[in-house]
Amino acid sequence: MPEALKVSVIVPTMNEEESIGKVMDEINAALEPVGAYEVLVVDTSSKDRTREIAKSKGARIIDEPRRGYGRAYKTGFAEAKGEYLATLDADCTYPAADIPKFIKVLETQDVDFISCDRLTTLDKGVMNSKHRFGNWMLKTTTNILFSMKIADSQTGMWVFRRSVLPKFELTSDRMALSEEIKIEAHKHCRFREMPIKYSPRVGEVKLNTWQDGFGNLMFLFRKKFGRAKPES
Repeated sequence: MPEALKVSVIVPTMNEEESIGKVMDEINAALEPVGAYEVLVVDTSSKDRTREIAKSKGARIIDEPRRGYGRAYKTGFAEAKGEYLATLDADCTYPAADIPKFIKVLETQDVDFISCDRLTTLDKGVMNSKHRFGNWMLKTTTNILFSMKIADSQTGMWVFRRSVLPKFELTSDRMALSEEIKIEAHKHCRFREMPIKYSPRVGEVKLNTWQDGFGNLMFLFRKKFGRAKPES
């Protein structure tokens, strides 16, 4: 009988050939000692060699032609088979090497969901002042509206038990899923923040600072006041 999968790592991609190979190498090095795992690359119609490189290093490629950060993650969640789920961007910003450490916390402590805080230990020069201000504004708004004390509401690295997913009502198909999943986790399960080292990204920046930031801010108010509906 095949060994049960312990960890599923979900990585959304769109034209990440510059970085996906290194990310896959880091994931494989970190998780090979841990037990059976899978890497799900949820790809949004990449036009470069992203899919080819990821597959050559062991990833399972999941096609998701519908655009959207949140849509990619929800598709990955539906496909994942591991007891624990971990998420990473494909641009080398998040430390895959920390995943086993967080899995250990989930296994040994009263924790269901770990959100990885980039900002508390952020090195100078890794994030520009505009992005720092945007993160502060969104974090502060999240804390006020939802009675939280989160340090980083926008981080894209989370490690959590797959069993808690059915408790979450995830409505956003866009960037706002990042803040929404933390709000849901804080509400419905044992939630903890833990610091990570955040690194400069490799490859093209796809974030639209003002559009995505304003969209995330407006989403928080819709979520709070009952107007956040599932997006098509």
